[in-house]
Amino acid sequence: MIQEITFPYKPSDHESEKASNSYLMSLVALVVGLPLPIINLLATFFFFLGNRKGTYFVRWHCMQALVSQAALLCMNSFGFWWTISIIFGDEHVSNRYFAYIFTALLFNITEFVSTIYCAVQTRKGKHVQQWFFGNITNLICKPNDK
Repeated sequence: MIQEITFPYKPSDHESEKASNSYLMSLVALVVGLPLPIINLLATFFFFLGNRKGTYFVRWHCMQALVSQAALLCMNSFGFWWTISIIFGDEHVSNRYFAYIFTALLFNITEFVSTIYCAVQTRKGKHVQQWFFGNITNLICKPNDK
């Protein structure tokens, strides 16, 4: 699911710390804004904005964290509003609802673990690429972009 890729250069300690912090930002935001799914995305987005002119290593990992949080926002928002419609609307609890909530829970746990792993490995100066989000990040973030 997560693979280590050889990066063209060895990032400095300062770069590794900034790149690692991009992953940690979403974890801190998770604790602060747990019921609201958009808090994680906003925190990661503002961290990306602050580092968008940084080195390629930092920008790439900020973008990967942002892309993964965007996917998580979609998954969690759908589940959140479905739950609200069950509580306050005329929707009923069904097997499809429980299947979706279970899938969303697994997705969140996987994202949480992979975010911690990426933060630790990136702090060591290793370039890690998540299975799906890394490919999207490669399309968005290019080495010569500034």
